[in-house]
Amino acid sequence: MLYAPNINSYKRYAPGSFAPTRMTWGYDNRTCAVRVVGHGQGVHLEIRVPGADANPYLAVSAAVAAIVHGIERKLAPPDPCTSNAYEAADAALMPTALEQARSAFRHSPVAEEAFGKDVVAHYAQLAQLELDHHRGIVTDAEQARWLTRA
Repeated sequence: MLYAPNINSYKRYAPGSFAPTRMTWGYDNRTCAVRVVGHGQGVHLEIRVPGADANPYLAVSAAVAAIVHGIERKLAPPDPCTSNAYEAADAALMPTALEQARSAFRHSPVAEEAFGKDVVAHYAQLAQLELDHHRGIVTDAEQARWLTRA
């Protein structure tokens, strides 16, 4: 949710779009959510999930929180994805809609530990406001599609 803060954020997560759809990582693999690039001291992570609509401070905070969580608990990452991550059936799917992301964030012990209950509740409420606002809107595309069929 901190990587994709609004309803339209999720439209870019489509197979073949070079935006990730599964929670994978790999070396120089643009289909993965996390791409490891560079060599030697220049090696770095490219977190490919946030879009241009994400707040960069929140996106970096979320990435650092996830990294700290993994280091502190000595979690072993899964094997790197060496093929098309869109077809990695063994990898978890990313949320496909703001509703899913909001629920996962709101109930995440990792987010609560990293940001605190109040911050999690605040951003979950902002997402809910976004969802509530869009429920009452009939877009031009919907009008064009359905009114022309009447």
